[in-house]
Amino acid sequence: MRPPEQAPEPELAQGVVRQYRSRDAWVIVAHGEYDMGTVAPLADALNTAVSKHSKVVLDTSGVSFADSSFLNLLILAHQATTLCVAGPRPQLQRLFEVSGVDALLRVRATVEEAVAS
Repeated sequence: MRPPEQAPEPELAQGVVRQYRSRDAWVIVAHGEYDMGTVAPLADALNTAVSKHSKVVLDTSGVSFADSSFLNLLILAHQATTLCVAGPRPQLQRLFEVSGVDALLRVRATVEEAVAS
């Protein structure tokens, strides 16, 4: 008997932020493009998370574009709590490197690594 196939997780719509607890961390899943016009829902989620949780993981594996407003949000969250960024795509990793934010933020390859660190 074959195990039932799992349906793929539905893709999040722009502006929708999924959140959950994993061990002692609060995980926020970012998805889509983030610029000054679209960063507000993520900013709201991060601001709430940093006020309630001592460790926050931001899953950026679904981020396809980010600009300085996204970077600013990460820096502010980093100043308020233990923030770990997980799974950045090459373009986002490059943005971190070019801006120097990679020296400030804790960046891990996966959410599991970020939660464990």
